[in-house]
Amino acid sequence: MRRFTRLTNAFSKKVENLAHAVSLHFVFYNFGRIHKTLRVTPAMEAGVSDHVWSLEEIAGLLD
Repeated sequence: MRRFTRLTNAFSKKVENLAHAVSLHFVFYNFGRIHKTLRVTPAMEAGVSDHVWSLEEIAGLLD
């Protein structure tokens, strides 16, 4: 993720903001993205979810 480098505007100055950004990245990676080798999401392969999550579903998890 480019968020870890200081050269971009997306650099997190607060550790809390960085933690939230990394968490959102992992949720999308595991629940919202179909992987080429698995042909499903990692969450579906593990039996945690039964469908690919949309961005609206992921955003609905936020406070």
